[in-house]
Amino acid sequence: MSGHASNNPDPKTAVLWDTEYHGHDVISTRSLGFFMYLLSDGMLFATLFAAYGVLSYQHSYFGGPTPADFVKPWYTFSQTIALFLSVLAYGMGMTALKRRSRGGLINGLLGAFVLGALFLVLDVHDVMDLASHGITVATSGGTSAFIILTQVHAAHIFFGLLWILVMIYQVLRLGFTTDTVGRLLSLRMFWHFQAVIWVFVYIFVYLWGYMS
Repeated sequence: MSGHASNNPDPKTAVLWDTEYHGHDVISTRSLGFFMYLLSDGMLFATLFAAYGVLSYQHSYFGGPTPADFVKPWYTFSQTIALFLSVLAYGMGMTALKRRSRGGLINGLLGAFVLGALFLVLDVHDVMDLASHGITVATSGGTSAFIILTQVHAAHIFFGLLWILVMIYQVLRLGFTTDTVGRLLSLRMFWHFQAVIWVFVYIFVYLWGYMS
């Protein structure tokens, strides 16, 4: 009985919450802050998608070429595969981080970089092909919305690739410090976010434009 009573604290004297300040975890705090940035970045893409939706009707192309004329679904599908494999490689690198394997992490980052660079090369080739056929931002409102949306995403991929190179350098030089791990986690969120945005770009811009 005495043992059972000791497991039931007196409600009048029990401490219901801790009033002491123990500080915040640095990595969690920074991750939350970066997540808030990604929300604002999502608002940027939402605005671009809205503009594309408004300008995606036939009259917005002024009788010129529409996405149904120049979109190549299988070509952009190869970009999709490249980007998804890049995200997978980054995820495998982060798994190596949990095992404190510097070599595994570097290999994952390098794989993510190469596949992300492949995605970007395919994108640049596509834009240059459009330009060679006279399809630019000056062609019409519809093509302007199309190109700006896809290239803003490509710009995010470009800066993400630069970030990956910086993290490879920091991991090799500094190892697994609090700052390095926090930046790797933020980069993981950023890279996954670009893949999510690309899903919407591929479905609602490329596939929808091709079928319309």
